[in-house]
Amino acid sequence: MNSIERPVPPMNADERAVLEGWLDFHRATLETKCAGVDDTQAATASVPPSGITLTGLVQHMAEVERNWFRRVLAGEQAPPIHDSRADPHGTEGGFELAEGASLHEALSTWKAEVVGARECCADRALAETGHFAGHEVSLRWIYVHMIEEYARHNGHADLVRERIDGTTGV
Repeated sequence: MNSIERPVPPMNADERAVLEGWLDFHRATLETKCAGVDDTQAATASVPPSGITLTGLVQHMAEVERNWFRRVLAGEQAPPIHDSRADPHGTEGGFELAEGASLHEALSTWKAEVVGARECCADRALAETGHFAGHEVSLRWIYVHMIEEYARHNGHADLVRERIDGTTGV
């Protein structure tokens, strides 16, 4: 693939450092899965009958980052990024590719959302809450959910990438 650096999560640190370390590890894993493919490959639904593509996964994770950190935790009124008809909570949107969508643009948007998420969390305690579906949800819960979300979709990305060019692992 290429030399995207994946940070090793700390093995003996406080709770926040461990949660942020695992989230950053999984964020870097998604980027690694996309390294070295062109837009055509990244837009290929390569595990029929599923329509999941690498570009769609990156777009979806940008929506998920925006939803949980900006909308839920910070209470912002941030619109969907990729599809105004998508789930307003950003939990399902982004998978569909607009005509001319590129992996490069999807990665740029996703990286901007990651930066925004880090800024949103920087001065917040793990116990600080936002609101989702009528419930209070803590930053701690959001971190765990995001780790789970990335781990699941990184598994999808691994299968898609293997079908594209045989690359596995990482």
